[in-house]
Amino acid sequence: MNASPNAQGWREALELLRGRAVVALTGAGMSTRSGIPDYRGPGTRRRAKAPVQFKEFTADPEARRRYWARAAVGWPRFSAAKPNAAHRALTTLQDAGALAGLITQNVDRLHHAAGSRDVVELHGALAQVRCLECGELEARSSLQRRLVELNPQLAQWEQTVAMAPDGDAELQPPQIESFVVADCTRCGGRLKPDVVFFGENVPRPVTERAWATFDRAEVLLVAGSSLTVFSGYRFVRRAAKQGTPVVIVNLGPTRGDGDATARIDADVVQALPELVAALT
Repeated sequence: MNASPNAQGWREALELLRGRAVVALTGAGMSTRSGIPDYRGPGTRRRAKAPVQFKEFTADPEARRRYWARAAVGWPRFSAAKPNAAHRALTTLQDAGALAGLITQNVDRLHHAAGSRDVVELHGALAQVRCLECGELEARSSLQRRLVELNPQLAQWEQTVAMAPDGDAELQPPQIESFVVADCTRCGGRLKPDVVFFGENVPRPVTERAWATFDRAEVLLVAGSSLTVFSGYRFVRRAAKQGTPVVIVNLGPTRGDGDATARIDADVVQALPELVAALT
């Protein structure tokens, strides 16, 4: 087993996870090795700008233009991302009957691609968009085809821009100003990715399903999340209050470290396969 200063954390984590029903709560650190940048991981300050706010997106046409221009350029690489060893490890744990539930803060559907079942997507998924006026859903891939038709310059931009978190990409103001936004094909309304923006509440049905999943936990495994956003951190707080053990595996400090029963400071892509191999 691991001989680093994490050795005690590894031993404690295995003792807690072995033979118990595990519910996993995952964050952006699960997907960085799949090529999807995070908001708060190592190096974030060098690249990430503040994420779009819900009120700004809904009220300001230029904010929507900026969002969709950047998202249209970032989508091909985002949608091409593949699950990594950490995603596959959780699928293996579920197949072995040891994973009682999976709650993710990620919007990339890489858990689905790895074969995980009954995933609770706390913040939604970029794979579809929703009309703010009529509620019509459209596949994000379908919208991308329409955006490319309206903005043939996208193909050239994709070769030169840097990728940012959640399918975003870096563009210059003149590029954004020239971008043509696509509207709902049903009513001509405003389109929004079917995800929870900053400043927006998680829909009640999703919250209820997440808590129902959490209630199956004999131990909560947090993987690849700094727990900065309260929508994820609240599961750790409830676990701590009711005496459910909390195992945190994350590279770097997290908001929940004070509530952790066991803590492993490591890259989840390396740590999770090792943990799961020892448990199955």
